[in-house]
Amino acid sequence: MLGSAAIIHIHMKNIVILISGSGSNMAAIVQAAQREAWADRLGAKVAAVISNKADANGLVFAKKQGIATEVLDHKAFASREAFDAALAGLIDRYDQPQAPVLVVLAGFMRILTPVFVGRYAGRLVNIHPSLLPAFTGLNTHQRAIDAGCKFAGVTVHQVTNVLDDGQILAQAVVPVLPMDTAVTLATRVLTQEHLIYPRAIAGLLQK
Repeated sequence: MLGSAAIIHIHMKNIVILISGSGSNMAAIVQAAQREAWADRLGAKVAAVISNKADANGLVFAKKQGIATEVLDHKAFASREAFDAALAGLIDRYDQPQAPVLVVLAGFMRILTPVFVGRYAGRLVNIHPSLLPAFTGLNTHQRAIDAGCKFAGVTVHQVTNVLDDGQILAQAVVPVLPMDTAVTLATRVLTQEHLIYPRAIAGLLQK
């Protein structure tokens, strides 16, 4: 039994989630991992949650789940490159040659440098509240309403050096209702985010 346990430990895939705020998508991923027994079925676990803001509410949830948490304040660094290098140092504590860490952006409000993105190419994923390639960037819900869209939604995608670009892994569609505001539309889209992000990550872990 000891030998078997050792093999499982060596090949366990570590997921590191980056947040800046409430971490609701992070919580959905953690809960899915627990509910669906990712450790047993997929050999994966959420190993750490890292935030660039010490007051991020998501850190409280992660700590209650017994997940390692780290805070790395971007304001303490003279450049974006210096911050990203320090962030990579934290992430790499959980990296393994046999099972490279999966880095998940869940409301992490930082634009990452090309060096950082290249370091984790193919294992860096993001969720964006629009049906990409439409409405990259910010204020997606209001822009969809202003454009007269009948549908909006959310996209899980691989991260590249182009903002909100990269291979699409999953999408969910939400109707834009006649009386929608950016707030009401965002609320319905968020419900879908919590469903498709864990599914997309589980799909990646099975590859």
